[in-house]
Amino acid sequence: MGHPLLEGRGAVVTGAAGGIGRALATRLVAEGARVVVNDVDADALAATAEEIGAMPVPGDCASAAGVEELVATATHTLGRIDVYCANAGIDRTHPDSLQLPDEEWARMLDVNVMGHVRAARLLVPTWVDGTGDGQGGRFVVTASAAGLLTMIGAAAYSTTKHAAVGFAEWLSVTYGDRGVAVQAICPQGVQTAMLDQAGPLKDLLSHDEALAPSAVAEAWVDSLDEGEGGRFLVLPHPEVGGYYAARAADTDRWLGGMRRLQSKVDAL
Repeated sequence: MGHPLLEGRGAVVTGAAGGIGRALATRLVAEGARVVVNDVDADALAATAEEIGAMPVPGDCASAAGVEELVATATHTLGRIDVYCANAGIDRTHPDSLQLPDEEWARMLDVNVMGHVRAARLLVPTWVDGTGDGQGGRFVVTASAAGLLTMIGAAAYSTTKHAAVGFAEWLSVTYGDRGVAVQAICPQGVQTAMLDQAGPLKDLLSHDEALAPSAVAEAWVDSLDEGEGGRFLVLPHPEVGGYYAARAADTDRWLGGMRRLQSKVDAL
């Protein structure tokens, strides 16, 4: 039997052709959920869907039109969407992060933040007003430890992931007592293409172990048993909780430590 909060549920996972998204979708299927997967890479998505037993709906989950099409198609296919894993994310950082062009900032804001906002606009009203059978729903954001701390050398990535966590917090505050469970998954290094492309930051991001994507999915499923409906912050790397607490307790000291790490990266 699958997890009682997932078995038989209709679920959507974005950015699911590989990495964390694929792992989340795979675990959802294993838990007995009926799953729609989405990605801009249609060929890789089709292969993933066939392998794990999911329904592929390729497209851009960040644009308003793309989100509308995804939600409409998934609702038609599944009957209703119970779980939405807003997992798609990108990093367009180049060596001089401060000089990243406006168009790259805009694209990262679109995917890493507005894709979540646009999906929630469509889903949350159906979860709270009865048109979704009054059963509520679950909105899961894949953010990053960068959204709780920061990521050296990546201004736009850090900023957009902070925004993703902030939006998830707001959703939880506003709708958490109205049938909408909200969670934010915030891992450090994960064995994905994004980590492989991190250059000199790869060792830093892997300091507390680079996890397999399946370990991130497992941490999320495990979190469902904490509290009522699941823990808000899902920390596949438990150490992040300590860093986050230290940052809040003495921000200046924490920033000083981060500047020392920056110096080490500069030396590389």
